[in-house]
Amino acid sequence: MERSTLIRLTGIAILFLSIVIGSWVLFGPRSVQHIDIPDQAFHRFPGVSGPDHATVVPPRVPTAWTTYGEGSKSRLAILLTDPDSSWLGLAHGLKSIGVPFRITRDVREALTHQVVLVYPVISGKVLSSEALQALAEFPKAGGTLIGLQVLGGGLNETFGFREALVSRQRYDLQLAESDPLLAELTDPRERHLRVGIRAKGIEVMGTYGYTESVAPLARFDDGTAAITQKTYGQGRAYAIGLDLGFLLLKGYNNRGEELVQTYDNQFDPTLDVWLRLLKSIYRTAHTGAVTLGTVPFGKSLSVMLTHDVDFTQSIKNAVDYAEYEKSQGLVGTYFIQVKYIRDYNDDIFFNDEGVRYLARLADLGMELGSHTIAHSKVFNRFPMGTGREAYPAYTPFVKDRTTAFNASILGELRVSKFLIDHFSGQSIVSFRPGELSNPFSLPQALLATGYQYSSTATANNSLTHLPYQLNYDRLTDSEVELFEFPVTIEDEELPKMGDRLPEALEVARQISRYGGVMVVLIHPNILDHKLAFEKGFVEGVRFYAWFGSVGEFGRWWAARNQVQLDVAQGERGGTVTITTPESVAGLTLEVPGGWRFDPSRLSMKGIEQRGTFVTLPELKGVHTLTFATGSR
Repeated sequence: MERSTLIRLTGIAILFLSIVIGSWVLFGPRSVQHIDIPDQAFHRFPGVSGPDHATVVPPRVPTAWTTYGEGSKSRLAILLTDPDSSWLGLAHGLKSIGVPFRITRDVREALTHQVVLVYPVISGKVLSSEALQALAEFPKAGGTLIGLQVLGGGLNETFGFREALVSRQRYDLQLAESDPLLAELTDPRERHLRVGIRAKGIEVMGTYGYTESVAPLARFDDGTAAITQKTYGQGRAYAIGLDLGFLLLKGYNNRGEELVQTYDNQFDPTLDVWLRLLKSIYRTAHTGAVTLGTVPFGKSLSVMLTHDVDFTQSIKNAVDYAEYEKSQGLVGTYFIQVKYIRDYNDDIFFNDEGVRYLARLADLGMELGSHTIAHSKVFNRFPMGTGREAYPAYTPFVKDRTTAFNASILGELRVSKFLIDHFSGQSIVSFRPGELSNPFSLPQALLATGYQYSSTATANNSLTHLPYQLNYDRLTDSEVELFEFPVTIEDEELPKMGDRLPEALEVARQISRYGGVMVVLIHPNILDHKLAFEKGFVEGVRFYAWFGSVGEFGRWWAARNQVQLDVAQGERGGTVTITTPESVAGLTLEVPGGWRFDPSRLSMKGIEQRGTFVTLPELKGVHTLTFATGSR
């Protein structure tokens, strides 16, 4: 991101370097020019060198759909008609919103569930006539069928439309004015969704508009139905006219340029609306549906206060922010630029004085993370590197906004982590690049160098206010054990941050309605209105928000990501089996209305229920909770 203040030194060392490299061109992704850094422009820590080990980036291994193939019949069933599709985006989205699911390619197995979603397409080319006939009968027998891209196979009548018309000229869709499934979607930005932005002139994804649909849930801008619905007594059939997995991956992989409307500081729930709609269909259709909450300890908003320390004065001012956070019982995350080379961007501040401030942040209990070394706008064009980059031999140098030398992705990750770990006593796991410059290969590079959590994108660029899991090369078929927590509010937009507190609190309120996450980014280059904003924001959301560092929330979210939910219904309630491979406290379940936890059937203490929400104490392993219907 733009740094608030740039110091352009004109000393002899910088002048010398500018003359030497002035005629050189920006390096490409496969090669990098090397220059020598004079002693005047380099800070050396005597006796410090490393890391000594080599980093090896793991190869891409496609994720098998069978990874998500287990689970009871209480889950949403995804009938996968094409394993080479973008199903992984759909899987990651459902995990984020907390809907339990399983994937199968067996039609008969899928139809043993109450709710079946067929992805990515329904047609006679991918399904047999027997399978198509079974799907047609499913809603008539009381099941709920969701078809994505229903293109043929004789099921038009089943879903309630005449024909599906393909187009790349649809840019918007509008949700129906009144339907119980859409009751929670009340904000105008939740009811009007984008497929693209016409004015950008960028080709948008193809969609299928359904004609002559009687009561659609949504219509495209050309009047055709985007989501049909047809009722069969207790059964339902819905046809969705776009590839939802592909759409989700556009946001998660930061590849949705044609969809992105604003960079940050705004409420943009594009992907969240689709996921909430699927959750609403599942919970409405399944009498025993239990879903997993998105915020620790039953709160409605997760807040992470983060700081990019990338300016000479910032490393000192950061202590003031940390002391305030400590006084409030909060833990902020401080992404530190390891600035031991003087260049275009700034003077050296990761030096003997700087590491004393670093140690002070650690003593105050703050989380430290990496903000790279070079803080280069063209980090996304750096080569991967050798995996043997080490201090003091690694000497990245930024000539100007578009030119850098001696740099690599692995060098930025390895060396910054080594030095922060060395001087702080922490083992850092969180990363944010300078200027949010985001290489396609960053997910696997982070994984290889020991990072677990990323805050590299903005929520508006990602089209979501929920965390999500990352993919190898930011593509479609290979997940990595790394999670992204996108930035919601930052301090560089005008008007100044201190004047934008009411707007930020309104964004927090909107996101809190469905348990979203809010990452606040404040550069501590000054105190003044920025520190005042932080204090006002904390007070404004304290009563409904959970606060934590990126690492704290990341550990909770990673453990939640492994949780499995299965339900067995009875005449007077049901049992919920929750499997937690990693220890995790504060999980929240949303159970059916009228279900009440029966403490007599379990010796576990600390379970709290408020209406349909049940908050759990620390769990690990397999636990079964019993619920009875009726009031206490």
